[in-house]
Amino acid sequence: MGLIIGFTLLILFLVLIASNVRIVPQSNGYVIERLGAYLTTWETGLHFKIPLLDRISKKVSLKEMVADFPPQPVITKDNVTMKIDTIVYYQITDPKLYTYGVAMPIVAIENLTATTLRNIIGQLELDETLSSRDIINTQMRAILDEATDPWGIKVNRVELKNILPPKDIQDAMEKQMRAERERRESILRAEGEKRSAILIAEGKKESVILNAEAEKQSAILRAEAKKEAQIREAEGEAEAIIKIQQATAQGLEMIKGVNADQSVLALKSFEALTKVADGQATKLIIPSELTTVASMVASITEVAGMGKKEKIEMKNE
Repeated sequence: MGLIIGFTLLILFLVLIASNVRIVPQSNGYVIERLGAYLTTWETGLHFKIPLLDRISKKVSLKEMVADFPPQPVITKDNVTMKIDTIVYYQITDPKLYTYGVAMPIVAIENLTATTLRNIIGQLELDETLSSRDIINTQMRAILDEATDPWGIKVNRVELKNILPPKDIQDAMEKQMRAERERRESILRAEGEKRSAILIAEGKKESVILNAEAEKQSAILRAEAKKEAQIREAEGEAEAIIKIQQATAQGLEMIKGVNADQSVLALKSFEALTKVADGQATKLIIPSELTTVASMVASITEVAGMGKKEKIEMKNE
């Protein structure tokens, strides 16, 4: 009997010990109280609590969490009412402060987010609100992070998920956007036409320049060819003159070699004068030396005539 009771007590003791042994998982923290007062915070690992004295007050996850809050009505500086919903990324850094700092931390963060958002948007106009998301996110994160420090919460990021202006404002913005797009399209079309006209003008200009260059080169080549022809012609004439002079000199040498008398030279001069007289000139300048030649020719003509007359008389007899 005693053995059974002892065995039963041993089993109860083991069950009691096992029920008070706890293993804290990774990225978690357990807040432990003893007799209703905060005792310690268990981190990752194996822990044991005293039965009937210690209890686990709260199990806290230390992972980064996301809170998606519904749209909140806000009013801009230019009195435009819109709705904005936000997303807050936060992480619990101190399980003790998170457990005892605020009763409902998530509700507190939501209300704090709404009031902070209204304060920031109230200082901005509609256009600034739509174009300043990053500035708003940065300001909200800084304010919320500072406000949640006593609660053991660190706010990592705040994002504006949607900004919903009223329907009439949206219609006006769409019309404005459409007009802006049409204006940009007109500008782009005008710039394209301008660029096309410039390219066409530049092409015509280059064509005219190339044609002028080609004409210039052609004229230069023609002038050079004409010049070359004139040079060749002049060289030919000079060579012909030289040949004629050489032939004349050789003729004179030959005449001189055969001991031609004065009458032969005069006759040659007369023949040259006759060739000159056959030309188109209306005036002739006859050297004085040729008068003697003329007298000689007249005498020869007279003798020749007398000889013919004597021959005729002899035939008549």
